Amino acid sequence: MNLKPLGDRVIIKQDEAEEKTASGLYLASEAKEKPQTGVVLAVGEGKLDKEGTLVPVPVKVGDKVIYGKYGGTEIHVDGEDVLIVRADDLYAVFE
Repeated sequence: MNLKPLGDRVIIKQDEAEEKTASGLYLASEAKEKPQTGVVLAVGEGKLDKEGTLVPVPVKVGDKVIYGKYGGTEIHVDGEDVLIVRADDLYAVFE
């Protein structure tokens, strides 16, 4: 993928929606809720603080993250759907 995020933005490959419930019922495509987790594919350089110092983005490529439900912009690049979000919209990193 030849896409580099600018500033404090991060490109995420969203996890797939669940096909069935915990009890084993299969979900219709309309009933599937998009997950709020994914893997970081690319990271911007960061943003400048008030003193002019560059503050790097607190995640790296390959991290699995949780992000805001309505944050980001979905785009289609090189045959796959990805999400571009600001670092402020990232809530946690799986360890």
